[in-house]
Amino acid sequence: MIHIRKRNRLQNYDYSTPGYYFVTICTKGMLEHFGRVQNNEMELNGAGRMVEKWFNRITDKYPSVCCHTFCVMPNHIHAIIQIVGTDPCVCPDKNKQERVNTQERVNTQVHPYEDVSLSDVVQWFKTMTTNEYIRNVKLLSWKPFDMKLWQRSFYDHIIRNDEELIRISDYIEKNPLLWKEDEYFIELENI
Repeated sequence: MIHIRKRNRLQNYDYSTPGYYFVTICTKGMLEHFGRVQNNEMELNGAGRMVEKWFNRITDKYPSVCCHTFCVMPNHIHAIIQIVGTDPCVCPDKNKQERVNTQERVNTQVHPYEDVSLSDVVQWFKTMTTNEYIRNVKLLSWKPFDMKLWQRSFYDHIIRNDEELIRISDYIEKNPLLWKEDEYFIELENI
């Protein structure tokens, strides 16, 4: 019997469509690489801070993306990622306009935002975090991982209205408080 892998993405949906997406990315084997929950608060270790850093750089790589609520947990991350679209008139980061230096202004050629999908964003994020993690295993003796830092795919949910956006943002923000009830919590004594 041939095993057919279940698809995580909604079939025939264009994930470059402007909108809000709830994303969960888990470490391979659900290993706790990014810190620990202590007194209902997430305490990031160096690897957790590195993951947070690369999440915050997504909008530098993809100007047509906005990053909203985000939480690093010991063995996964939750995030709300917004695909803004390819309209060059849209400026997802209004502060970016003020940060442009004069050398960047010299080039007057208009470059519309590239068409980017949610999978492109997640792939880039996983690549950047994995590469830096590997460097820091060698340089800083971070805990090694077996072959891959992240699981093969990721979970997504297309956010369809403001109520969902508020509910999911609240869930992400409260995730450390609910860690022991979280489906990704693994009692280490039982392993």
